[in-house]
Amino acid sequence: MHKTLDDQERRELDRRVAETERKTGAQIVLAVAGRCDSYPELPWKAFALGAAVTGLTACARDMLRPSWDPDAAVLLAVATTLAAGAACALLCVLLPGFARIFLDRHRAEAETLQYAQSLFVSRDLASTKRRTGILLLVGLFERRVVVLPDAGIAARLDAGAIAGIAAVMTSAMRSSGVGGALEAGLAQLGELLSGTNPASAAGIDELPNRLIEEDRP
Repeated sequence: MHKTLDDQERRELDRRVAETERKTGAQIVLAVAGRCDSYPELPWKAFALGAAVTGLTACARDMLRPSWDPDAAVLLAVATTLAAGAACALLCVLLPGFARIFLDRHRAEAETLQYAQSLFVSRDLASTKRRTGILLLVGLFERRVVVLPDAGIAARLDAGAIAGIAAVMTSAMRSSGVGGALEAGLAQLGELLSGTNPASAAGIDELPNRLIEEDRP
């Protein structure tokens, strides 16, 4: 995928991850996903909208100004309707911002969460000795954030605190982009877990600190 952060930003995030892990005993993994699903229905939704609007426009025009050649008018209306639908579908493929118009909010949230859960398993984040792994995921296309803790961290953070981290990251993403969102999440996580770090977990690094960047599932 196209890299959303430059090398300096990645190095700074790696440093911040290591620092927060030493401070909290958590094993933190940061991830950025270009898309959390392929969403094959979006071009069809765009096609349907483009075709419907164009078809209704053609019908209204014909009612207001009847053509001298009805057969030609019908052929022109059909061709225009199909062309408009195809153009909207193509724009949906080429322009993520346009495609996002047709993405249902609940579907975006569900797919981002499912992607995070799959990544948690595939990257073996549950393999830490004290179950202290935690994933901070940003879905670029969906514009959603997921904070997914393992059992050891969930015991130290209630659901409200986890939702609070996600809210802070979402707000920071709007104003400061992906890098700002991840930094805000690390800062909030460090603040919430500060002082709850078991002494025996200090200095242990069980998971890679490098940012994970993936394009499509």
